[in-house]
Amino acid sequence: MRALTWHGKHDIRVEDVPRPEIVNPNDAIIEVTATAICGSDLHLYHGRVPSMREGDVLGHEPMGEVVEVGSGVETLDVGDRVVVPFTISCGSCWFCQNDLYSLCDNSNPNAELAREVMGHSPAGLYGYSHMMGGYAGGQAEYLRVPYADVGPVKIESDLSDEQVLFLSDIFPTGHMAAENADIDEHDTVAVWGCGPVGQFAVQSADMLGADRVVAIDRVPERLAMARDHGGAETINYEEEDVYDRLMELTGDRGPDSCIDAVGTDAHGTGVVATSDRVKQRLNLEDDRPTVLREAIRCCRKGGTLSVPGVYVGRADNFPMGPLMNKGITVKTGQTHVQRYLGPLLDQIESGNIDPSFVVTHDAPLEDGPELYETFNDKEDDCIKVVLRP
Repeated sequence: MRALTWHGKHDIRVEDVPRPEIVNPNDAIIEVTATAICGSDLHLYHGRVPSMREGDVLGHEPMGEVVEVGSGVETLDVGDRVVVPFTISCGSCWFCQNDLYSLCDNSNPNAELAREVMGHSPAGLYGYSHMMGGYAGGQAEYLRVPYADVGPVKIESDLSDEQVLFLSDIFPTGHMAAENADIDEHDTVAVWGCGPVGQFAVQSADMLGADRVVAIDRVPERLAMARDHGGAETINYEEEDVYDRLMELTGDRGPDSCIDAVGTDAHGTGVVATSDRVKQRLNLEDDRPTVLREAIRCCRKGGTLSVPGVYVGRADNFPMGPLMNKGITVKTGQTHVQRYLGPLLDQIESGNIDPSFVVTHDAPLEDGPELYETFNDKEDDCIKVVLRP
């Protein structure tokens, strides 16, 4: 079958790879009908994520049709149309039983690798390094789905692929980010990053009752999308000082909640941002915490910082003193996607939100390498790429 494969920094290829097979009785195989490139795939593209191997199949935002099920699968049948969460979860461990699906104890076969780095292993992920399980990803014609009774959600309506595909990751991720922000009525929420996760964080903050949402980025078309589809006020950080503007908007109080939807590859301006880039190139730090520093500075005393943006390792000059002295609560983590599938599918089916608004590019899988480059360079107004295997 054809698949997008990783061959090192800035080297994505379309190749023939073996078609997946049933390995365990609880596996299913789906024929992928649509799959997306995620902003976190760019961390792989940049070579930031350790334990990738040449030839690894990428992708963790797939959907498709079930074409084969293992003997132990009870909830899926051949022919079912499903969206597959990026988190692989067993459904039976303590974490899954407590709806903490991204922290599953059993789905990462390479848990020792993760434990050495993090102390404990989170759940396995599709197409996201061997430390996270070494699972083949969904930017391919077919995908093996372990624990098939726990992850995939069946789509039984006539909604298009583009309307439901983002249940696999970015819609639940943006929603959990807003939920973690502890939003109350009359709150002001600031969202750093207007990529796809940031767009859904903006939308979800509004859905959860925020009085005011402020979106921060430097890319005009992304800021325009946050204004037009999310009703957000916007700040272009290359044109005005973010702290000064947020203080002006909030009467010097600061946003009640701040959401970092950027993560490790944050851009920025000034000496500190330049220093981060240099230290990252010299392997003196793994992450560029520009947004974390700024969000902690801007957040009101006693406010909340929610971090859905992906970080991979060590961040230098982290402002622990301001974080502690301002009494800021921090919530973060990979998304417990399975927790949100039903409620968010209901929101889509009821017409309260149409997630397809983020799609700017829809192309065959064969165009994947070129579109990784386009997405990375933010060219051609690229915000979200959907590929058709």
